[in-house]
Amino acid sequence: MGIMNKLFGKSDAPIKTNQDFWVWFQQHEKAFYSAVKNQTNIEKDFFDKLSPKLDELKEGFYFLTGMVHDDTAELVITAEGNINNIAFVEDLVKSAPKMPGWLFTALKPAMDNDEFSIGMAGHDFSHENLSFYANDIDGCPDEIDITMVHADLNADNASVITNGTLIFLDNFLGELNFATTIDNLTVVSKADAKKPLISIKKLKDFLFNRQKEIIEKQDGALNSTRRNTDEDSYASYEFESKTGMPYIASMNATLLEWQHKASHPWISVVTIKYDGDNNNGMPDSESYDLLEQVETKILAELKDFEGYLNIGRETGDGTREIYFACKDFRKPSKVLHATASNSSSKIAVTFDIYKDKYWRSLSRYAA
Repeated sequence: MGIMNKLFGKSDAPIKTNQDFWVWFQQHEKAFYSAVKNQTNIEKDFFDKLSPKLDELKEGFYFLTGMVHDDTAELVITAEGNINNIAFVEDLVKSAPKMPGWLFTALKPAMDNDEFSIGMAGHDFSHENLSFYANDIDGCPDEIDITMVHADLNADNASVITNGTLIFLDNFLGELNFATTIDNLTVVSKADAKKPLISIKKLKDFLFNRQKEIIEKQDGALNSTRRNTDEDSYASYEFESKTGMPYIASMNATLLEWQHKASHPWISVVTIKYDGDNNNGMPDSESYDLLEQVETKILAELKDFEGYLNIGRETGDGTREIYFACKDFRKPSKVLHATASNSSSKIAVTFDIYKDKYWRSLSRYAA
């Protein structure tokens, strides 16, 4: 074995932690730096080596690279806007050791230059052909609803223009801002615009001011910072799916009537799959115990008074969904990822986190 190692080199150790990843990166950083600086065989010498190691650490990591100065290479690790993965990207970059000649950046940063532009599929995206206006949503005063207008959009190129506009905004605003500040976004032609157009150059300031206004409003609202649910009222539901399978649900009726929903804008949905084939889609006693164990562990981590409100759960057809409304998305993504990774072989746990300031995705349970 020693002779083989000398001939062919030791195989890389498994990447299980952020520290493992950076130890591995440091072992190869000189070759990686050379590949980025010289742009020769960069795919083979850098991309093809880095991608599988990031996947080994966690799925959903992507990256960009280039020289920011003559002597500094930058590696931008990105979640491509996936809310579930943003906290993990931030933690990975935060744990990076100092390496001369390298700059490590979490998430695509905003462009400082208001003249920023991109080209895609023969179309340009810049301040010269992009503008916007904001919409007011009845009953949802804290919703940030933006309509983007591209001067060249028509029926034939709508898909390409829309996609290009989203890519432009992801880079112009920065990945984190784009993923977290805009609640709803549509892209239309000039002919379909309903309001006076505002230069895209003013979008950053508009979003900053609206977000600040919303945060100040919610922080000043009674009961918006913390919420004790111990004395809340719950409602039970029984219904059938379109295929005739029975479902039962238990939901916090007091929370669903709460007036400060926008203070907890992130909805976390935990989905647990179990074997309900022999029990009309419902969990048997063993599965039920496993479901309760998973839910108890999550509730021990995501506490109501810390900003993580358990709205309720729905069970049927081999699936249980547990719903939380959260003040932020970072801690839930870490807790739920750990729960999914450590779940029993008898049940499968997945999760999703998305922004829904007025909990409209749960409107079927509203009074």
